[in-house]
This record gives sequence, structure tokens and C-alpha cells, in this order.
Amino acid sequence: MRDFPPPVGAYVERTADQPDTRSPRAFLRWVIGQQGSVFWWGLLAALMWMAPQTLGPWVVGRAIDTGIVTGDAGATARWVLLLAVVTVIGAVSGIVLHTFIVKEWLIALYGTTKLVTRKALQLGHVLTRRTPTGEVLSVSGSDGDQFGALMEITTRAVAQLVAYLVVATIVLQTSARMGLLVLVAAPLLVVLGMPLLRPMQRWQGVERSRNSELTSMATDIVGGLRILRGIGGEQTFGGNYAAQSQRVRSAGVAAGRWQAAVESVGVLLSGGFVVALLWSGTREVAQGRLTVGEFVSFLGYGLFLVQPMRTFVEFAQKWTRSLVSARKAIAVLEQQPPWPHPDVPEHLPHHAVIHDQASGATIHPGRLTMVVSSVTDDCAALADRIGRYLPAEAGARVSDEIPEELVGRAARRESRARARARAEQARRDETRARRPWGVTVGGVDLSRVELDEVRSRILVSDPTPQVFAGTLREAIDPRGTLTRGAAEQALYTAAADDVFDALPGGWQGRLDERGRGLSGGQRQRLVLMRALAADPEVLVLVEPTSAVDAHTEARIAERIGQHRRGRTTVVMTASPLLLHHADEVILVEAGRATARGRHTDLLAGSAAYRSVVVRDEAHAAGSPQSAPAADPGRAPRPAPREPHGPGELHEPLTPRPEEW
Repeated sequence: MRDFPPPVGAYVERTADQPDTRSPRAFLRWVIGQQGSVFWWGLLAALMWMAPQTLGPWVVGRAIDTGIVTGDAGATARWVLLLAVVTVIGAVSGIVLHTFIVKEWLIALYGTTKLVTRKALQLGHVLTRRTPTGEVLSVSGSDGDQFGALMEITTRAVAQLVAYLVVATIVLQTSARMGLLVLVAAPLLVVLGMPLLRPMQRWQGVERSRNSELTSMATDIVGGLRILRGIGGEQTFGGNYAAQSQRVRSAGVAAGRWQAAVESVGVLLSGGFVVALLWSGTREVAQGRLTVGEFVSFLGYGLFLVQPMRTFVEFAQKWTRSLVSARKAIAVLEQQPPWPHPDVPEHLPHHAVIHDQASGATIHPGRLTMVVSSVTDDCAALADRIGRYLPAEAGARVSDEIPEELVGRAARRESRARARARAEQARRDETRARRPWGVTVGGVDLSRVELDEVRSRILVSDPTPQVFAGTLREAIDPRGTLTRGAAEQALYTAAADDVFDALPGGWQGRLDERGRGLSGGQRQRLVLMRALAADPEVLVLVEPTSAVDAHTEARIAERIGQHRRGRTTVVMTASPLLLHHADEVILVEAGRATARGRHTDLLAGSAAYRSVVVRDEAHAAGSPQSAPAADPGRAPRPAPREPHGPGELHEPLTPRPEEW
């Protein structure tokens, strides 16, 4: 048996079992196979749990015929004792079965979450280019729960199918006519319920797609709540969310109607089966072909068989929902990273010149280089190329939601068309990734280097702060390799001491998901601190101070060059406060590098450069009273701590060593 959490090596270990994404049914079979011995132990417990229902009526019938009717007290006692033993076995097995079912559910649920997480790590930024965020979250959460529910019902359904066959065999040996009635009831229930499953599956798919879109909207609203409040857009976005939630509700109601119809068929046929069995058994007793004990056994089996038939209906419902979820999961898990492995991998030279062919920009090693452009997308594109990230315009996400008016073949055609669109996106990404990248380090094109080496040597810090829940230490040192001194130096350079002070517990202070307890400027400095603490050979920062006030930006500008001395640092910014401290500034116009030099020289000699940066010059040189506060609602910051020497603070950031 496996212990929780489930081991998942897919997408990380090359020898690990990879999900079967050829079809939804193949994927569900793979999910069941991942249970390993847990499924078989659970099935054994389920079979033993069915012993009282399977053998109980037969034992009662034998007790009546051989003990009660004949007046044999000893025989009656023996049969009653056997019934008690069977009942105890069933009770104990029920407890064991519940344990295994919960374990199966957790393995399926959290195994799916780990699969999606591993796939997200494998694809990186490519995943969000192809699949909406809400879709990924829905697969990880709600779809994983559907797979867990499928495991639970599969174990019960298989056990009850075996019990059904055993009961049918017992009944056939007793009465052929009543045995045929028992055998026909369950298949008839399945046949009559099949036409209702397809529309139920369709509406469940619509509900699932709308729910993932609703999740995406919720994620976007939560992520941009501060901005929405600033521009007064809460009501508009709240109205859109409410409208979408009503669409989810209407789809759920439609799916519920069909599900109710399926369950109604099950209840109707189950009740009819019991009535038919009772009527047939009464006639058999009246004609002397059945004993009283056998008739009681038949009644017991009739009531028992209602349970397997309802279980089969429930299995059909959950199988249908799981097929919908499996189709969504495959759309995420079947995606492959576009990055090829070089036939003969090369290594990036150390301390080498970086040249970008598209813009003509050249980054000299060991220097603090800043890139200025009036079009921020040009700077972002250069950062993406240096970090070997695909350009944003190359991919467009395709929604899986099928319009309500499309049903049957039209809906299937639309689904196939969207699958082809996703495949075309993947092909475009692969085509771009397989071409020479156009960025060289010491003359070596990045396409000839393993992606893992590029990522380990070149770090691009995105302007959008991403902060996960956890301690402050985990946020800036996720690998657990940083020394306390290095962490304090990164905190000092990023002027993030107020972040430290705002968290009770210092380095062990807890951060909420997305850093909700911090202001926008604090989150941005936390991300800057994390990038500095990583200490990569090449660091690319995209607008690292766009959300901080002028005073804080000035401190960061003064410290960042000292912190990164001797290592290659590229900053995409138009802030004069930062540009003043650059070793070299590159001006980019229309995607091409047109000028380079010191900030003061470019101000004096380039009108294009002045048009970009001089609009912020007055703000940069403004008085303290005129400096804008980028962190509204935050308490006034304490006076900044100045170091005695490089990396040494007036007072320790952590009063107790054990906090680190």
C-alpha cells in the first residue's frame, strides 16, 4: 500500500509512468491504475463488506426451512450464529473499506493536483499562453475531485457487480424464472438510461467550462482588486462575475434535470423490479415450487438488488462527469514544452558579452546596463529574448467552452476545431523555439544550450509580483540555500526593511497568498529582494521600481550597483533615478538599439532619449514633500537604516538567531 501524499514522478522523472492522454477513457484507466495495490485492497474489503447482503438472505432462508419450520432449535442456532459471523465480517470490512476509499479519493485528488503542478513547472510561461488560468485551477481542484469520486464509486460498483452475479447464480439454482428476472433487471436499467446520459454529459461539460471561466474571472478580480478600487471598477467587474455565475447556475440546473431523469429511471425500474419479484415469488409459493424460506430469501435479494442497480446508475453518472473532467485534464496535460534538446549541447561561457540580434543591443559583462524605450513592450520583448522566453504575441489562449446553440455533431465539430487551434499554437511555439534564438552569450546562441542551464544562469524578474503563501524566508529563499547575511544584504539593497518590520516573527513571519497583507510597492520590493538573493550570473530586472515612491527608488538605485558589482545586470526602466547610476544606458527605438552611453551624455546628445526620460526628471529631482506615495494606506516608514559598511546594519534585522 502507498502512504499519502501519493508519489507522482510524471514530467520530472524520465522513467516515471506518464499519463495516458490518448483519450478520456484511456486517461481514466490510467488514473485507476495509479492506485496500485490500494485499489485491490479496497476491492477486497468491498467484497467482504458485501458478504452480509449476498449471503444473509440465503442464511435466513435456510434457517427458516431447516430450523424454524422443522422445529430444530439446534439447526436454527447454528444458522443464526453463521449469520452473526457474516454480519460482523461485513461490519469490520465496512470500516476497512471506508479507509481505503478515502485513501483512493485522496490519491486521485492530490495526484491530479501534483500532475498539474508538475506540468505547470515543465511548461512554465508556455502554459498560461495556451490555457486560461481558471481552466488549470479547475483541473487541479474540481476535476481531481471528480476522479476521486470515480475511484470511490468504481470500487463499490465492481464489488456490487460481483455480488449481483453471485445472487443471480443462487436465484437461478433455486428458480429459473425468478433468476431470469433478476438477471434482466440491471441490463434493462442501463439500456433505458443510456439515451439520457448524452444530454446530461453535454450540459455537465457546459457547466464545467463556464465554471472554469468563472474561476478565471475570480482570479483576475482578486489579483487586481486594489486597482479596481482605485478606478471605481468594482461594480462593473462584480456585475460581470454575477452574470457569469448565473450562467453557471443555469447550466447546472439543466444538467441537474437530466441527472434527475436518470435517477428517476433508476428508482422506477428498481421499484418495479421489487414488485415483479414479489408477485412472481408469491405465485411460486402458491404453486408449491418455492418453500417459505426460499421465498423470504427472494424477498431479501429483491430488496438488496435495488442497491446495486442504483449504484450502477450512480456509476454511469460519475463516469460521465469524469469523462468531461478527463477531457479537460487531457487538454492541459497533453501539452508538450516547445523547447528542443540540442543535438550537441553547448555551455554558456562565463563572464561573456550578450548580444541580441533583433535589437542590435550588446550587454557587456560585469556591468550595470539599463535599457530605455518609449515603448515598454520593446523592453519586455528584449528581456524575454535574453531569458529565452517565447514572445507574447506568438500564442493566443483558446477557450474550451462550446456555445449553447451547438449540439450533437456541431458541438463535436467545434470541439475538434478548438483542439486543432491549440495544436496549431503548439506548432507555432515549437517552430519559434527550434529556430536559432538570435541571442548569443560569448558567441553561443541560446538555442544550442540546454534550457535548464539558461534558466540557472540567466534570471529574468517579471514586473508582475508573484508571491506565494508562506514565511518571509521561504518567499526569498525557496530552495533553502541562502545564508542569513546574504538575505539581510538583499533586504537592504531592495529597501524592504519595512516589509520585514510589518511581519510579526521576522523571517518566520507569515505571508498571505499573493502577499495580500502587503502594499503593491512592498510586494514589488519583496520580489526584487528574491531576485537579488538568487544571485544569478546574469540578472534582468523589468521595471523593478515602478510601484515605489521616489525616496525608496533613490535608495534602491544607490544600492543595486554595489550589490551586483562585477556581475552582469540589465534593468529595463525609464526612471532617471535608476539611470543616473547605470554604467551604460541603451536607447531602443522601434525595437532597435540606436544609442548607448552614460545617462548624462545621452541627455545632452540625444533628443530621442530626452523625450523618454526627461518627463520624469522633474519628478526625480523633486522635493521630499512632492514625492508621490506609491503605497497608499501604508503607515509611515521608519527612517532607513544605513550600513556601517557593505552589508552591515546598525541593528540586526532579526533579534533572535533562531528565527533564521
